[in-house]
Amino acid sequence: MTTGNVYLLERFNAAFNKHDVGAMMDLLTLDCVFENTFPAPDGTRYQGWHAVRDFWADFFVQSPQAHIQIEEMMVNADRGAQRWVYTWVNPDGNLGHVRGVDVIHFRDGKILAKFSYVKG
Repeated sequence: MTTGNVYLLERFNAAFNKHDVGAMMDLLTLDCVFENTFPAPDGTRYQGWHAVRDFWADFFVQSPQAHIQIEEMMVNADRGAQRWVYTWVNPDGNLGHVRGVDVIHFRDGKILAKFSYVKG
């Protein structure tokens, strides 16, 4: 199960970097939850497949150069965590970045929840 969840999370991150919302959503449960990092301090919670899909679709329109680099990943049978650097291009053309962590919950071979936190 752990190997399967590592592969699942790697596929999700690859789809994120391709901005492939359909591929990302194929890896999530219908009752999925995503907690974004914005606005501070608590972020925004999106619950359910349609709400999460709509968030990601809008996110990639707003941030067309979005990219995540995974620095470390830890996974077990039903939980995981990954430390990352997220980069984007600001409207002035300068590169921006933030470091953060995701706490992931898995269920039945899919991602049930992704809770994101950032430094700073």
